[in-house]
Amino acid sequence: MKYTVITGASSGIGYETALAFAARGKNLIIAARRTEELEKLKSKVADINADLDVVIRTVDLSVTANVHEFYESLQDYQIETWINNAGFGNFASVGEQNLNKIETMIHLNIEALTVLSSRYVRDYADVEGTQIINISSGGGYRIVADAVSYCATKFYVSAFTEGLAQELKEKGAAMQAKVLAPAATETEFAKRSLDVDNFEYDGVIPKFHTAQQMAGFLLDLYDSEKVVGIVNGETYDFELRDPIYPYVTRIRN
Repeated sequence: MKYTVITGASSGIGYETALAFAARGKNLIIAARRTEELEKLKSKVADINADLDVVIRTVDLSVTANVHEFYESLQDYQIETWINNAGFGNFASVGEQNLNKIETMIHLNIEALTVLSSRYVRDYADVEGTQIINISSGGGYRIVADAVSYCATKFYVSAFTEGLAQELKEKGAAMQAKVLAPAATETEFAKRSLDVDNFEYDGVIPKFHTAQQMAGFLLDLYDSEKVVGIVNGETYDFELRDPIYPYVTRIRN
């Protein structure tokens, strides 16, 4: 049996992506901090296809030790696709931002993603049909005011994943690496970024996608041979593109 791993699956894009992959008959390993929400997702997957296996992992991936333990707990599963979706944002100027929150954001958005990507590539790079999809942001390609630190983490995700894709291609590896870069999406993202209890996108954000729409875009990226799936920040059209960052091939003697 083959599995699709989705981190940050308890809500938003991760949640809808799990349902989208379930609709394609994919067994799932879903990970997040909130067990109750994961159980609800598992129940909803059962409504789609009761024959699917859904494995729950309750884990806080902002803690480095947990990241390694989480990966090692999956050694008995054959993983076909790995989706690093867990992450959060922050809106504040650099001089005024909450550094405890920023440190946690860096641990999750950068460290956890790097560790999980590296270990998955190490184990599965030569396995036919494997993919790793890392969730970045439109803020991973341009800097947004009052979100400088968040954007910097997503610039890392975009550069890291595009570079990984180029590296795998150079080596003739079977695995494909891809990066999804959403723009404003109706999820819990704004609430956590602003540290508020409620946030209504309608009437506040001029343009946005639903999490379900973004999951559909992710499937488009999954089905394509392109490396980048990005929402145009002006038109809000979804575009499949070749790598955007320049990549310099190392010359070895």
